[in-house]
Amino acid sequence: MSNEVMNRQVNCIMLVDDNKVDNFFHERVIRKNHAAKHVVIKESAEEALAYIRQKDQNGEMHPDLIFLDINMPGMNGWEFLEEYTALDERLHCKMIVVMLTTSENPDDMEKAELLGALSAFKTKPLTGDMLEEVLEHFFDIH
Repeated sequence: MSNEVMNRQVNCIMLVDDNKVDNFFHERVIRKNHAAKHVVIKESAEEALAYIRQKDQNGEMHPDLIFLDINMPGMNGWEFLEEYTALDERLHCKMIVVMLTTSENPDDMEKAELLGALSAFKTKPLTGDMLEEVLEHFFDIH
């Protein structure tokens, strides 16, 4: 892999979605675009929070970017964000959280804007252009 491609990557992107097909597709988009050195997939919000907490306790690298679904069984995306904001504040500045959902409900978009922990609200599916836009905006990666 060339240095140019490596300079356009973040270290780790986490996908949090209970839909295996969406995870498979979104992981392919990330890998095809060489957007991350590592892709971590968690099929529940609880698993994602446990992963983040465990990485913090071990002093390991956290995801740079999290794509989060709203509608999941058990803990949904909004509840994840509530728990996420309760984590140590130093973690928040290290991770960008993008809500990636099928919802086009204006109430969801408005709610997303009101939450300080959420960086952006995007509609599925993740595309190469959308991924590039997020990386350029939040990581200044061109």
